[in-house]
Amino acid sequence: MSVAIGRYKRELSVAAAYLTLLVVLGVVAPRFFQVEFRDTWVSAAPMLVVAIGMTLVIVARHIDISIGSQFSICAVAAGLLAKTGLAMPVVIAVTLLVGALMGAINGWLVAGIGLPSIVVTLATMVIFRQSLSWARQGELVANIPDGFQWFGRGQAMGQWLVISVGIAVLVVFTIGASWVAAGREVYTVGSDRETARLAGINPAAVVFGVFVVMGVLVGLGAILQSVRFPQVDPKSGDGLELQAIAAVVVGGTAISGGRGTMLGSLVGVALLGTIGAAMVFLTRQAQWDKAIQGIIILVAVASDGFSRRRKRAV
Repeated sequence: MSVAIGRYKRELSVAAAYLTLLVVLGVVAPRFFQVEFRDTWVSAAPMLVVAIGMTLVIVARHIDISIGSQFSICAVAAGLLAKTGLAMPVVIAVTLLVGALMGAINGWLVAGIGLPSIVVTLATMVIFRQSLSWARQGELVANIPDGFQWFGRGQAMGQWLVISVGIAVLVVFTIGASWVAAGREVYTVGSDRETARLAGINPAAVVFGVFVVMGVLVGLGAILQSVRFPQVDPKSGDGLELQAIAAVVVGGTAISGGRGTMLGSLVGVALLGTIGAAMVFLTRQAQWDKAIQGIIILVAVASDGFSRRRKRAV
C-alpha cells in the first residue's frame, strides 16, 4: 500500500487538490454545481482526449507543440466535410485521417530523420497555422447541417455523448498502456532508448506511432469540440498545446519521459478545467486562466526536477 502511494504520489496529490477545490466551491459558490459543473466536463472531454495523446508523447520523451494548429485544421475539416452532406461516420473517419497524416509528418521528421521534436513541432505549428490562416482568412465555417451539432442527438444527449467518448478513450488507453505490448514499449523507450533497442524494440517505430496516435486523438478532440457549436472557429485550437502540456505535467507525467499515467492526466485536466471555469464564474476574468496554467507548469516541472535530483543524491 505504501509503495503504491509513493509511486502515485503526484497523482494522489493532484486528486486531493481537485477534491479540495470542489469542496471550497461547494461552500463559497454552490450555484457553480447547478450552472457550470456539467458544462465544465463537457468542455474538458475534448481536452482529455488530446491530453491522453500528449501523455504518450511526453512519456516517450518527446513533445508536440503543433497540436493546437492540428486541432484547428481538423475542426475546420470536420465542418467543411459536414457541409458537403457526408454522413457523420464518414466525417469522423476523414477528420481522424487528417489528424493522422499531420501526426505522421511530425513522426517521420522526428523518428525517421532524427530531428528534435520541439524544433519539428514548432516548425509544423507555424506551417499548419499559417496555411489554415491563408486558406480561411479567419472565416468561420457556418451553415453546418443540424446533424453535425451534438451528433444530431440534441444538446442534452449530445453532451453526455461527448463526455462518454472522452471516458471511453481514457479507459482504452489506460488498459492499453499497462496490458498491451505497444503501450509498454512507449514507457520502455521513454525510460531508456538504448535498453529498449537491446530488448528488441524499434524505438523509431514506437516514436513514429506515438505521433500518429497523437494526431488521431487531436482529430477526435477537434470533433468533440466542434459539435458543441453551430459554427467552427478556425482559431479553436489556439493555446491548446499549453493547456494539454499543463494538464499532463500536473497529472504526474515526467517531462523527462518514462513515467506518467492516463488517470493522472484525467485529474490534471479536471483540476485545470475546474480552476479556469471557477475563475470565470466567480470573477468574470478569463485572462488569468492562461497565466495560472503557465505558473502550474513551472511548479510541476520544478517539482519533477527536484525529485530526480533527490533520487540521484540518494
